[in-house]
Amino acid sequence: MSEGKRVLIVDDDEAIRDFVDWALTAEGYVVATAPNGAAALALLEHQRPDVILLDVRMPVMDGWSFVRAYRELSKPHAPIILLSAARDGQNPASDIGAAAVLPKPFDLVELLTLVERLAPGTLG
Repeated sequence: MSEGKRVLIVDDDEAIRDFVDWALTAEGYVVATAPNGAAALALLEHQRPDVILLDVRMPVMDGWSFVRAYRELSKPHAPIILLSAARDGQNPASDIGAAAVLPKPFDLVELLTLVERLAPGTLG
């Protein structure tokens, strides 16, 4: 089950962050959110997510810059699900090394399925 698994949502769209936070929390996930890559890196100083949901195009620090900095942190690294409104989400996903791509607008059931599949092990 998802109980205790940690998800980090990194997206500059507050409505998306709030909706996904609500949906994942309702499923038993422990959720942290950040409006950009810089804020996400600051959160990573105190907690390690099991899965990261990442937008690519954000102000302050975009998804590409976040991933470069994240990969320099000590391992293990959480799988990244790329949330992208770009028409060709596969190109940024391969550049980033994302485990999966979910184009915006996305289906909530598909999002929940991907997070459950990519969250390693059972915690707690």
